[in-house]
Amino acid sequence: MLKRLHHAAIICSDYPRSRHFYTEVLGLKVLAEHYREARRSYKLDLALPDGSQIELFSFPDAPPRPSYPEAQGLRHLAFAVDDVTACKAHLESLGVAVEPVRIDEYTGRAFTFFADPDGLPLEVYEA
Repeated sequence: MLKRLHHAAIICSDYPRSRHFYTEVLGLKVLAEHYREARRSYKLDLALPDGSQIELFSFPDAPPRPSYPEAQGLRHLAFAVDDVTACKAHLESLGVAVEPVRIDEYTGRAFTFFADPDGLPLEVYEA
């Protein structure tokens, strides 16, 4: 019945900062951008090369989401990459703090974590 992940929705605290991060740092393609006056909210539709999407929202006074220690709910978003080490170096060259590369004990594949401007945990995983 389910075919693939279509999109993940993220609410950010600082729209220009997060827009820059997801488009310029991570290189996602802008599909559409709308300002919704009634909600005083932006909605930015971003695409990954495989067609999956991220919806980036801004809402005034959105409460922070607890993340550490691990809270219930979405734990992190993971992106498939060809070379985790190269991706880590690229992110670090743009000023993003990235954890050391680790190896998945079950798959033997490399992965690492970093955070978006609001502290949302993101992962790159060697596909």
